[in-house]
Amino acid sequence: MQLRLTAGIRRVLTVAVLTAMPVVAAVAADAPKAATPAPPAPRDGNGKLYISAAPGQKPGLWIAAATANIGAFDEKSIAFKPWAKGLYEARKNQNLEPHTRCKPSGGFRQFLTPYGVEILDMPELKQMFIFDVGGPHTWRTIYLDGRAHPTDLEPTYYGHSIGHWEGDTLVIDTVGYNTGFWFDRTGLPYTETVHTTEYLTRRDLNSMDYRFVLTDPQTYDAPVEGHMSLRWGADEELFEYVCQQSNLAPELMVDKKNLNSVGKSSRITP
Repeated sequence: MQLRLTAGIRRVLTVAVLTAMPVVAAVAADAPKAATPAPPAPRDGNGKLYISAAPGQKPGLWIAAATANIGAFDEKSIAFKPWAKGLYEARKNQNLEPHTRCKPSGGFRQFLTPYGVEILDMPELKQMFIFDVGGPHTWRTIYLDGRAHPTDLEPTYYGHSIGHWEGDTLVIDTVGYNTGFWFDRTGLPYTETVHTTEYLTRRDLNSMDYRFVLTDPQTYDAPVEGHMSLRWGADEELFEYVCQQSNLAPELMVDKKNLNSVGKSSRITP
């Protein structure tokens, strides 16, 4: 059956189409534009990824996309030993995190600061350094020369870290932590037998994935895993801040209600 359009119907259809065209154009104009992809991560002449600034660039900082613990750990999935669960719950009710009292913080906690960290790669030394201004203003050393962990380690805040590359991922293996700090702001317990493995993968110029695995059979029945994203601050840099001298957040050193119970002049050293 052939449909025959009268002149009147053709005029109606023409008007309808012309009327709809501005609406379609307006919708197209208001449609969100696709985000411009970030430039690729820098590499050296051999194709090796730069996890720090490339030669000739400003040092820059890696800053946590969210400095709170949100998204870092899935608390419900953590297999606490009973004693560890009790200690973890108790720590939620007080503000005595060592980092806020100028203690160095190893592993995951080093990245959980609004100040960011500077990563300095020294290929000629086969070492990498992670500088932390927030809190103690100290640094951590990662050895990339293929050495093993010493057998007679004395526990320290940062432990002993050795690293190697797996493709574009830097893997950092650390043992020898002391128990004078918390791995995160809520106070995950651990013992001196704890072992951590960190995975840093630079996705592009502006972003890096950070994954963290904590193993401590005396504290957990299964490894504890966390993940966060880091953003690159190309024009940002560390600043001079000695936490032990004029702590910028004394109210965090003790519970606010009991602030006067500890003198601000008390000796606080790493």
